[in-house]
Amino acid sequence: MKIYLKLVGYLYALFMFSAVHAGSYEDWFIAIRQDDPASVTALLARGFDANSVDPKGVHGLYIALQEGSPRVAEVLIEFPKTRIEWRTPQDESPLMMAALKGHTELVRKLVARDADVNKPGWAPLHYAATGGHLKIMELLLEHHAFIDAQSPNGSTPLMMAAHYGTPEAVKLLLDAGADVHMKNHLGLTALDAARRGNRKDSEALILAALRRPRR
Repeated sequence: MKIYLKLVGYLYALFMFSAVHAGSYEDWFIAIRQDDPASVTALLARGFDANSVDPKGVHGLYIALQEGSPRVAEVLIEFPKTRIEWRTPQDESPLMMAALKGHTELVRKLVARDADVNKPGWAPLHYAATGGHLKIMELLLEHHAFIDAQSPNGSTPLMMAAHYGTPEAVKLLLDAGADVHMKNHLGLTALDAARRGNRKDSEALILAALRRPRR
């Protein structure tokens, strides 16, 4: 009888834990999307796993950065058990998303937690250049981001800035020593990228750089 009662008690406790966890799971992602740091902090204090992924397999920190929840992102970045180097199936990291969205201070905090500035493949500098986020580009370069990093298709940050970013981003990279002569796997250069994106100001900057003697 005692064994039976213990078993019933164990099953009840397991059921209650599962029910609470299920509710917490839903609350967690609601709080993230609503940028509700108080609720996220409370769930973490109760022992909720900071590295839980949503039904699509996406990490909460990445969701916070992607969907514009910077206060929650800050809480998760500062929480010591959060996996900073989580990757999406497309090999995107939280640092890359923060760089793309222009969250300068969050980028700074991620770098301070040893987020990979020089992740192979698409790198954070590619994403910062795409968004034309100058302060983030400078921050990444200060932390030794490889200025001529090549993506899986051979694109460099300069090519991304030329096609999608701003003339200021192009100028920053050129002034920092980006190689204007590099080609991607299709044989296209940063000049081609500027022309394809109809970025006349960026095209002019790149043409001026091409006229300078090669060092």
